[in-house]
Amino acid sequence: MLKKELEAALYAAKCAGDKILDVYAKDFSVLYKLDQSPVTEADVLANQVILDILENNFPEDGFLSEEVVDDASRFVKRRCWIIDPLDGTKEFIKKNGEFSVSIGLVENNQVILGVIYIPVRERFYYATKDQGAFRLEDGGVPVKLSVSSRIKPFNLLISRSHPSKKTLALQKAFAKDILSVTEMGSAIKGCLIAEGLYDVYYNFGRSMKWDTCAMECIVHEAGGIMRRLDHQYIDYSEEDMHNYGFYIINRIENEIDISKI
Repeated sequence: MLKKELEAALYAAKCAGDKILDVYAKDFSVLYKLDQSPVTEADVLANQVILDILENNFPEDGFLSEEVVDDASRFVKRRCWIIDPLDGTKEFIKKNGEFSVSIGLVENNQVILGVIYIPVRERFYYATKDQGAFRLEDGGVPVKLSVSSRIKPFNLLISRSHPSKKTLALQKAFAKDILSVTEMGSAIKGCLIAEGLYDVYYNFGRSMKWDTCAMECIVHEAGGIMRRLDHQYIDYSEEDMHNYGFYIINRIENEIDISKI
């Protein structure tokens, strides 16, 4: 099931990662969009190679990418690929390695495939609906992922480049429940929870559908929980591409009552 789609997404992510690393190895300029988010040559090149591969293989599908203006054609398609060609552009600019390529596939508003590729590590995280989640080092053997069984105190992940007052308030209000706090960039955070290394992540800031789509599939297939802050599933059929916050937890017992912060 979804064998062709997964193979194409893995290939597209790897090709995009190669383009990203070519730019990463040299000096590059940074431009800013109207919302003041940064964009580089790597974002544009990665986006083009992903779309070329996926559109060629799946011409009947819809596409939503951070680097392409949404023309709403996806709303008349049964399936839609949701793409962040370079997730963690701020980390890419800082050259700290914490950036990734994210490719998700949605059918009837359910995420059915997710691929996240970390170029500097040559590492894939991927999942397809009801088939489990896996980590794959380039050329290696897939390792099945499972969230940890840790219940308070838990290992907390926070955003490296998007800190918020609510995150600081959470750390203060629930200090007794927190074993460790680690900063991390991009969708790598969701992968590390799926892998069982960390347990909880709350996003109170700006995130978009392409930030969460692939990650959601990987988290759910590893046994984790990912929801909006109002505990509803993220709706990928919305015209509004903002998420307005979300959380990832390994176990329901680690859910935080954010009304207390």
